[in-house]
Amino acid sequence: MTGKTHIIGGITASLAFAQTTNYDPFILVGAGVIGAILPDICHGGSKIGRTLPLLSKIINTLFGHRTFTHSLLFLVLMAALMNAFVPNEAFTAGILVGMASHLVLDMATKNGIKLLFPLSITVRFPITARTGGTAEYVVFTALSLFTVYFGYGVFIS
Repeated sequence: MTGKTHIIGGITASLAFAQTTNYDPFILVGAGVIGAILPDICHGGSKIGRTLPLLSKIINTLFGHRTFTHSLLFLVLMAALMNAFVPNEAFTAGILVGMASHLVLDMATKNGIKLLFPLSITVRFPITARTGGTAEYVVFTALSLFTVYFGYGVFIS
């Protein structure tokens, strides 16, 4: 998926999560956007990879793309680190929700992800989309509509 689809996915997931918690939705959404692009630190051409090119290059050299940073192991390690060093629970939750949305969206691509890294098993949905293709555009549109729906539920009602 492209960066914009991951961002709208992070927003949607954060707003949906906000409906079940008492966390500040603005913090959840802001952190959700960060979390939604964070797993692509392993790809130098991604939004975050271009922002932190040296770190991106190191991670890509060590692990490759869609392996460690797209795994449950990375998600658990980030949760442990953030719980230990970040006092704001809403921020931590937003990061993790955004990261989870990223993993789900990338499982919908042909290449899938190494969700169970270090095992080399590729995980993807039975029906997949090509990154940047028509199906991704449909996913982006659906996520945009869900963002409006969940945003209404969080901010209006």
